[in-house]
Amino acid sequence: MSAVIDASLPFDDALPLLGIAAWSGTGKTTLLEQLLPRLTERGLRAAVIKHAHHAFDIDQPGKDSHRLRCAGASPMLIASRARLALMMETPDQTEADLAQLIEMIRPQHPDLVLVEGFKAWPLPKLALHREALGKPLRVDDDPWIRAVASAEPLSLPAGVEALDLDDLEAIADWVAAWPTRWPSEQVPRGVVEAGA
Repeated sequence: MSAVIDASLPFDDALPLLGIAAWSGTGKTTLLEQLLPRLTERGLRAAVIKHAHHAFDIDQPGKDSHRLRCAGASPMLIASRARLALMMETPDQTEADLAQLIEMIRPQHPDLVLVEGFKAWPLPKLALHREALGKPLRVDDDPWIRAVASAEPLSLPAGVEALDLDDLEAIADWVAAWPTRWPSEQVPRGVVEAGA
C-alpha cells in the first residue's frame, strides 16, 4: 500500500473534486466509461484526470506533433476545429503532480473533476471494492473515502456510504449530487472544519 501524499490540493467551492480509487483490476476506467454519459444526461460536464503507472504516448511516431515534441517542444499543443491535445515531457518528476493537473483543468470550468487513480492523494474519494481480487479495503486507512461501491455488503465506518457496484444509476445519482455536497466535503472524515 502506498503512503498518503503529504501535499495539499487547491480546494475551493467552485471546482468540486472526487477521486475514484481502487486497486488495479477493480474496474475504475470501466465504471467511469459507463458513468460519464449518465452524468451528461443529468446536466453535468465532468472532467477526468487519469493517472498512468507507466510511460505512455498519445502521439503517433512520424506525425508532426510527435516529431516536434521529440525535437524539444515543451509543451507541444496541437489543435484542430474538433479537438486539441497538450503533450509535455516531465523528465524531472518522480510522479505526476495532481495539484498541477487540477490547475490545468480549472480554466475549462467543469462542473466536476473526477480523478482516477492518485489514491494516495488527500482528496475525497469514491472507493471501488471487489472482494474476488483479494485486496484489502482501504477505508479504515484513508479518512478521505466518502463512499465504497462494492458488489458485496461491507462493514463501513460511520460517515462512509455503501453503494452497490452493480447499480450504475444509484452511483450516477450519488456522483451527480457531489457538487452540491462539495463545500462541506473538503476535509477528511472525522475532522471538524474551523468555525463549524
